[in-house]
Amino acid sequence: MFDGPFDVFAWIIAIAAFLIAIKASSQAAELRRRLNSLEEMFYAQRQVQPPPLMPVQEQAPAPATTAAEPPPLAPEAEAAPPPFVTEELSPPPLEASPAAAAPPPVPAAAPGFEEQLGTRWVVWIGGLALALGGFFMVRYSIEAGLLGPGVRVFLGGLFAAALLGAGEWSRRKESISNIQALPIANIPAILTAAGTAVAFATIYAAYALYGFLVPATAFVLLGIVAMCTLAAALLHGPALAGLGVVGAFVTPLLVSSGKPDYWALYIYLAIVTAASFGLARIRLWRWLAVTTIAFAVLWIFPGLDTEQVQVAPHAFHAIAGFVLAALLVVCGFMFGPSIEDGEIEPVSSSSLGAYLFGAMLIVLSSAHADLALIAFTLLVGATLLVAWRAPAATGALGAAAATVFIVFAEWAVRANPDMLVLPGGAMSGIGPTAIDSSVTLHLVMAAIFAIGFGVAGFLAQGRSNSAIIPVVWSAAAVATPIAILIALYARIAHLDRSIPFAILAVLLAAAFGAATEALTRREDRPGAATSTALFATGTLGALALALTFALEKGWLTIALALMSLGTAWISMQRPIPFLRWLAAIFAGIVTARIGYDPRIVGDAVGTTPIFNWLLWGYGLPAASFWAASIFLRRRADDAPLRMVETAAILFTALLAFMEIRHFATNGRMTSPPSLLEFALQVCVTLAMAIGLERLRLRSRSIVHNVGAVVLTAIGGLISVFGLLILENPLIWHIDVGGAVFNLLLLGYALPAVLMLLLSYAVVGMRGKVYANTIAGGALVFALAYVTLEIRRFYHGPILSTGATTGAEQYTYSIGWLAFGVVLLGVGILVNSERARLASAAVIALTILKAFVIDMSTLTGVYRALSFMCLGVVLVAIGWLYQRILFRRQIAPPPAPQASA
Repeated sequence: MFDGPFDVFAWIIAIAAFLIAIKASSQAAELRRRLNSLEEMFYAQRQVQPPPLMPVQEQAPAPATTAAEPPPLAPEAEAAPPPFVTEELSPPPLEASPAAAAPPPVPAAAPGFEEQLGTRWVVWIGGLALALGGFFMVRYSIEAGLLGPGVRVFLGGLFAAALLGAGEWSRRKESISNIQALPIANIPAILTAAGTAVAFATIYAAYALYGFLVPATAFVLLGIVAMCTLAAALLHGPALAGLGVVGAFVTPLLVSSGKPDYWALYIYLAIVTAASFGLARIRLWRWLAVTTIAFAVLWIFPGLDTEQVQVAPHAFHAIAGFVLAALLVVCGFMFGPSIEDGEIEPVSSSSLGAYLFGAMLIVLSSAHADLALIAFTLLVGATLLVAWRAPAATGALGAAAATVFIVFAEWAVRANPDMLVLPGGAMSGIGPTAIDSSVTLHLVMAAIFAIGFGVAGFLAQGRSNSAIIPVVWSAAAVATPIAILIALYARIAHLDRSIPFAILAVLLAAAFGAATEALTRREDRPGAATSTALFATGTLGALALALTFALEKGWLTIALALMSLGTAWISMQRPIPFLRWLAAIFAGIVTARIGYDPRIVGDAVGTTPIFNWLLWGYGLPAASFWAASIFLRRRADDAPLRMVETAAILFTALLAFMEIRHFATNGRMTSPPSLLEFALQVCVTLAMAIGLERLRLRSRSIVHNVGAVVLTAIGGLISVFGLLILENPLIWHIDVGGAVFNLLLLGYALPAVLMLLLSYAVVGMRGKVYANTIAGGALVFALAYVTLEIRRFYHGPILSTGATTGAEQYTYSIGWLAFGVVLLGVGILVNSERARLASAAVIALTILKAFVIDMSTLTGVYRALSFMCLGVVLVAIGWLYQRILFRRQIAPPPAPQASA
């Protein structure tokens, strides 16, 4: 790169001059700040301390005057001592002046459209036009071949010098003539900015296009121009800085060559970035630093979309920008601005994160080339070092952890070890086996990152008086190793069972557990409780991963559910709101997991009833969520608790439904539903609704309240559409089984009993309509059971075939009548009005059947017996009401009173 010792010395002198200028500018800025503070203090004290009253003013106040004439001053006022005297400054005595009592001047009106157009806009456009004119003139001369390369470079330099001279001449002329320049439309500043941009373009063209300059000479010249820009911006203000930086970064687009030279480009951009960061540091212009970072990151993209990415120059650009940002932008590190301890500064953190993002793009675009991976590793390690020394850059830890995960995740998704060898041969840069080349380097990087983040995150605890900084360190220390372990497991183990990865997860859990124990024994420091909780959560997460790695795929669901339980328990020990939300997040992830695959393990559920993978896949998460809700309820009834309670109810219901479906279909989960399945679902749903109705009285939980109603509604829908319509044995060809213990008992009698119990569970706690509706459903299903059992007695297990005989119709009437009498007897014994009303409804239905159906269909003795039995029963019912119920309701007569 260097042709001789002179170029090496020139390069060293340029760097030394640059650092000396930064130090001198910092000292000058500090002196200027102190002088301004002294002046402000002096004028503030003059305004606070009014002049003392004169003797004449104390004896006879001045007469009132009109607004046009100021009040006359006493002669003694001219000889009065000054109102404010210090040892350093002695202002002249106060003189009598008519203007002293005049009203304050009216502020000047805002400039109008014409003034803005003539004094500001044309200045900006003119400066931009000058700079673009120089660029386009060079480009035109190249395309038309009018002038030779040497003449073009000379004319470009001459034009730049003319612009710089014009800017300096106009600045000095304005200073001599006392003309006040507009701060945002300063003509000297804009002329100087245009000249600076043309100078940058000229030197760059002389080096990259025509080869007049060797890299070292071009480096020195560009450094000189950057230093001149820095010095000029200190005099001319932000206008020059803004235009100069934009022009410098846009120059490579305007003056380009057919074959790009990325080394020349990125050396040039490094010099421009250094000058911009130096100016931003001296003048404390955050906007300039942010603008420079944005342009620098955008310049990473050129060349990344090609097949052969030039990794070396791109990596140099990312590393150079990162180093310059660390030296000049990060507060509290090297030459960066000072900041209070414990404060995370956004620009400091985002500057490092931006260059980490660029390094990540280089890795992804180059298909994880070795050089790109090494450069990325160096920047991540440098981020940890800078954040360790400068707390203002702690926010960059999140960017570092995120980029590390993205790099490993993309590497894991890109291909698995058995896919590394393609039909055309091994992929470029990747070996044919899982231990060659790129894979080995990734494993080494993974170990470095996991150890670096974990150890640094643990050692950073207790070093800061701020609470947020140790929490960020601990979060990065926990999340990064776990994320890397998951990515490696996906890449190498194919997401299958792997004992080595399970051992690694156990070792990671042991490390997190030891960190948790060590932090628990320390003295209480800001953020210590949260950090301890995060390390404890990492312990549970690593143990869950160990189960996932050691067992089958379905255990991932169980592991995440156990993480929710463990996090809830930790939140009880450490009352941190974030942990409650973390438990809820784990519950949401598990719920999403079953939405993706309800069978959890695919076709490997098993055929054994109850004791199959559904029991573990749904039962253990349900138990975990119920236990987690108990832990969370001890602290508060909030949104995380309700989310976990919802997951507990959902998994309990899904466990029942999935197990019922597995049992009813003999393990064939895709088979159509049956009467057995609907009957079991209704019974289980109603039983769970009864349990939630009892539970909500103690917990007062809105989730238990809503869950009971939802389960009741689901049970009602399945009862009506499943048992009475879709799988009704009277309509469809269904085998109901034996004479007594059959599907009718399970599908109609047991649901009727459960509905009756549910109606009594909600009576007095919910509305009457709600309770009576459930009781009405119980009556319907009980009557349906009686009817279907009679049908089963006459037709066998298939109820939908065969004609209805007179004896069967007579039996229906007798059965309904007997059922009504039983209901009446129960109502009388327990004094239940609802049971008596149900009896009345059944007997009324029997009477209707007798007059509508029996009278027309029955003949002979069956018709007579039907009406005779109905009459006897109705008379007996009347007697019961008159002799028993009515007598109980009559109050005893009052006892006679003795006469006086």
